[in-house]
Amino acid sequence: MRWLWIDRIVELVPGQRLVAIKNLSLAEEYFHDHFPASGEMPATPIMPACFILEGMAQTAGILVGHAEGFREKVALAKISKAELSADAVPGQTLRYTATLQNLDALGASTAGVVELFDPTRPGEATTIGQIDLMFSHLDHNMAGLDFPAHNFVFGESFKTVLRMSGVG
Repeated sequence: MRWLWIDRIVELVPGQRLVAIKNLSLAEEYFHDHFPASGEMPATPIMPACFILEGMAQTAGILVGHAEGFREKVALAKISKAELSADAVPGQTLRYTATLQNLDALGASTAGVVELFDPTRPGEATTIGQIDLMFSHLDHNMAGLDFPAHNFVFGESFKTVLRMSGVG
């Protein structure tokens, strides 16, 4: 996976909770496609909701993987709930908080909260969403299939985020 939708892990309580942040910059390419100026309408850069969802999936996936020492191949299996009430724009910071609800041999479920920090309101966070997810441990799949370790989500990019955050 080449695209990371989190920049730093700011808190980890193993097996319980992980908090990560994503700083939004106009330098990121997707802002120029969502949405460019058109006719008399000025550009309106927003972070697509699917990328916010992926940021939570990466945050919660790291929490689930870390709980088992990254021995399991963790994959997003289901989005149980995804509600977002506001757009995120350049200059803001997203904070993802994932809490482990259940963990067993087959997988895990997490509850997530997305908060937004706006530089015009220093120190004040606004909750803009709730994203609850379910994960599967691929090596314990019902079909008995083996999945290769290469190209797995916890590759070098995530290991770098973990290491630079003081976690891995």
